[in-house]
Amino acid sequence: MYAFLLVLLILDALLLSTVVLLQAGQGGGLAALGGAGTESVLGGRQAVTILTKLSWWCGGIFLGLSLLLSVMHRSAGASDLQQQLRQAAPPTSQAPSGPSPLQGLTPAPGAATPGAAAPAATAPAPATTVPATPAPSSK
Repeated sequence: MYAFLLVLLILDALLLSTVVLLQAGQGGGLAALGGAGTESVLGGRQAVTILTKLSWWCGGIFLGLSLLLSVMHRSAGASDLQQQLRQAAPPTSQAPSGPSPLQGLTPAPGAATPGAAAPAATAPAPATTVPATPAPSSK
């Protein structure tokens, strides 16, 4: 039902766009604001055409379908995909109770094991460099 109403909404939106673009404009634009009466600014009473009626009907249907779909979507709850994702995700507040994925792995030779004392590493002596100073010239 939701998909059917969504398709109707899309078709209505396409029809509404077409009907609005087919209508003739008022004409004048900003040039009409140059001191003429209110009839030329706001446009006089126009004859109601089939395109005008169709645009009002399409706009009303669009508004109604949009509101209906938003109410349906909120009341529908979680989708099947959202429910599957919630079931597949491990709970974050509990520690895993199964075997560790690292269990059974042996450390490489010479690698430190957890809990064992690490061998004291000696840091290499810092290399000191003396900046080269030019020899004084005897001129």
